Amino acid sequence: MKILVAMSGGVDSSVVAHLLKKEGHELIGVMMKLWVDPLAPEVRRAIPTKCCSVEHIQRARSVCKDLDIPFYVMNLEDEFKRDVVDPFLADYEAGKTPNPCIECNRTIKFGRLLEKMKELGCEKLATGHYAQVKKEKNDFVLLEAEDSSKDQSYYLYGLSQDQLSNVMFPLGGMQKTEVFSLAHDFKVPISDLYRESQDLCFYPEKDPSAFLKRYISNLTRGPIVDQKGNVVGEHKGLPLYTIGQRRGLDIGGLKIPLYVERKDLDSNTIYVAEDGKDKKTSVEIIDVRLIRSSPILSHLETIQCRTSSLGTRWTGTVSIANDSATVSFSEPVRGLAKGQSIVF
Repeated sequence: MKILVAMSGGVDSSVVAHLLKKEGHELIGVMMKLWVDPLAPEVRRAIPTKCCSVEHIQRARSVCKDLDIPFYVMNLEDEFKRDVVDPFLADYEAGKTPNPCIECNRTIKFGRLLEKMKELGCEKLATGHYAQVKKEKNDFVLLEAEDSSKDQSYYLYGLSQDQLSNVMFPLGGMQKTEVFSLAHDFKVPISDLYRESQDLCFYPEKDPSAFLKRYISNLTRGPIVDQKGNVVGEHKGLPLYTIGQRRGLDIGGLKIPLYVERKDLDSNTIYVAEDGKDKKTSVEIIDVRLIRSSPILSHLETIQCRTSSLGTRWTGTVSIANDSATVSFSEPVRGLAKGQSIVF
């Protein structure tokens, strides 16, 4: 089989390439060059866990050379900035908490790369994602990875039947320890500075605050108000805070922790509540995406769901009508922020 392998210069994609080559497939390695914040401090941009650096490209090229397969770099900086970064900033300005990895997977990794796969005459696109795709009757279904600590299926729920039918995740049935063992067997070069990439790739910091400050000019201070209407502090700009946040509120002198319950753009106010009082028992959702061609959720159904990747698996019920739905949880849930995804 002729397969396009998405290379990142990391351990996972390198092991994927070695595995598929060992199985006798004809491979082409492709790495995406994505937009990276040019305004970030130079010293922070050199962090080894971030993608698209010269070092990552060199490592990916070296693996492909060792395997004697072609290697290409696709410059997708403009598309990534337009389709992922700009909406990310716009959502924060609108008071939401976006998840750009989901949009990147849908439009870039399994959008533009699938187009390139077909252009090069390949039959499948293989990546190092920890998830599984299987055929059940007439549908391709997305399943969690065997390694629950690395599972990435939450980020992939937006993929369509066409996209799922064209992809393969060779690591989905493995534990991360097995992958490292294979990397050792395959003599995949692993830097002493190697760290797992866990944060967003387009800015170097662990949280988005510094990035947002560089690109959102209208950050205005405002009041932080408790449930009794008392002003208990001052925020530094609504986009810098998210629902469910506890740390970084700079509220002193209180004996009980307070959490961000909601944000009001019109009055530029953050409302906080005591532990428990900030939680919700239901949520309205929009833009429902059902992977199966014949939806299995047509009325009130009992479900398990996650509101964040690798977060608690909540139980509850969902009632779907067209592309919107209501989810009711069996116990109160914190951090239900506009812009985030809930995955059944």
